[in-house]
Amino acid sequence: MSIFRFLIFLSIFIQMNFICVFGQEKIPSQEELKKLSYEAGKNYEDGFLEKSLIQARKLLSFAILSKNYSIAAEAYNTIAANFDELEESEKAFFYYNKSLYFAEKSNNERLKKLIYNNLGNIYCFDKKQYKKGILYYEKSLNISLKQKDNYQVNFTKLNITWAYFDIGDYKSGYPYLKAINNYYTTKKEPTLYVALNMLNGMYCSYSEENDKARQYFQEAIKAGLQGSEKTDLCFAYEEYSKFLNKIEDYKNAYSNLNAYKKLDEELRSEEKLKKIKIAGIDLELDEYKRELEKIDKLYKTKQQLFKAEQNRNKKIVSVVILLFVIIVILFYLLYQNARLRQKNKLKDIQRNIQLNIINASIDGQELERKKIASFLHDNVSAMLSSAGLHLNAYSSQTDTESEEIAKTKAILENAHDSVRDLSHELLPALLVRFGLLFSVDDLCERNSNSTLHFEFSSNVSLKKRYNERFEIRVYFIISELLNNIVKHSTAQNAKVILNEINDRLIVTVYDNGNGFDAKKLDSVEGFGLNRIRARIKKLRGTFAIKSIENEGTTVVIKVPISY
Repeated sequence: MSIFRFLIFLSIFIQMNFICVFGQEKIPSQEELKKLSYEAGKNYEDGFLEKSLIQARKLLSFAILSKNYSIAAEAYNTIAANFDELEESEKAFFYYNKSLYFAEKSNNERLKKLIYNNLGNIYCFDKKQYKKGILYYEKSLNISLKQKDNYQVNFTKLNITWAYFDIGDYKSGYPYLKAINNYYTTKKEPTLYVALNMLNGMYCSYSEENDKARQYFQEAIKAGLQGSEKTDLCFAYEEYSKFLNKIEDYKNAYSNLNAYKKLDEELRSEEKLKKIKIAGIDLELDEYKRELEKIDKLYKTKQQLFKAEQNRNKKIVSVVILLFVIIVILFYLLYQNARLRQKNKLKDIQRNIQLNIINASIDGQELERKKIASFLHDNVSAMLSSAGLHLNAYSSQTDTESEEIAKTKAILENAHDSVRDLSHELLPALLVRFGLLFSVDDLCERNSNSTLHFEFSSNVSLKKRYNERFEIRVYFIISELLNNIVKHSTAQNAKVILNEINDRLIVTVYDNGNGFDAKKLDSVEGFGLNRIRARIKKLRGTFAIKSIENEGTTVVIKVPISY
């Protein structure tokens, strides 16, 4: 049998039981239910508890069948109030909580404030859980304040005052008592009068205002004897007796204590009679309570199934949304990755173009250097030397040398030296004649001075030669690096190391200067480094820089040897 069929069968079975119990009555209209609720409450107030309970029981059955939560809350509250009147606090507590459950479902604020107040009474004066009881009183008070129900506001404040005084916390209770006194001066409430005078007497007793305390207690007892508030009168006798005992008026204390005991016994006798009258109803309510619990469980099961279905649907929607978000993120990441690859590809192309331009420029410059150096050395330098020789020959034929001839000789000599130096700078003679290692050693020596010393070392003979173009390119790379050290490093010592390892020339240039942050290499790269990179790439080599601020810089270049 499916769960759905089982629930239908159970529902029919329960309804049939209700029909059997209540004589096959049809469900009354909303107005009829309200009338029945009013009558049950009126009978409770008039003291006809048996009638009230029967009507409340009947009202509850109709409310459950019609799923009228507001009426169900009213019915449960009436049942609870009857048991409260009979001092059956546990049963009252159970039914007040049932009433609160349905009052919250139907958002019955009027009923909620009453239930909170009554639960506060049970927690404070039956269970002695004052902290929890006062919390319920505060809930009731908040609703009453919102609804501007002045009577209920002051009634609840009176209960809060009583609860605080009962545990001896007069300071916390006094503000509430003061508020009730202010209210009572403008509007008399007979139902509050006895308890209010008693509480004022208790506070005056605490504050050692004994004359005032006596007056308040006597007024409370007088009003209680004239009115119908026997329970409050009973408490007034008890508290007055305690006060008289405190001020050592033992005779009157004893008299009031006897009055308290006599009245308390009367009230208990009345409660017993009431309980005897409704004993049968009580048993029926216990049985009915079990039936209602079954209905409640069935309802809760349906609610749980509904919530489970809702949760399942929420999970499905959440998973779909999550998958959609993940797909969107993946597409976005793929798109960004594609853009990044395209951007990097474009950068590589631009870098290659730039390197090709630089390489072409370097090749052109090297060719021009060689041509100009050759032209200067072979032509201009030779012509200047020839002019100098002819001038010397002319001078040797004359006895006296004129000043103009001497100046011309000096100019020719300076021009010859300048051309020679320029020729060597464009293409060092040592590099052409003796090779790379010898010229680098000479370069280190020429760049050394009193503040900066260059050291050269190599595991290769100084006489070893490589391919001419290879030597020229490596030489100018090292020359550029040394130039950077002189200009920017503020170093005191620098070292150039040339080693051959596995057919590769390893060039290491080190200085102990100020260095720089290697992470910011791109921001400090100048045209010099770009030219160096371009030359090394042309040689199919690698280039690495390691630099630490204030510690120095190390450059390592590895290029395959070309013979």
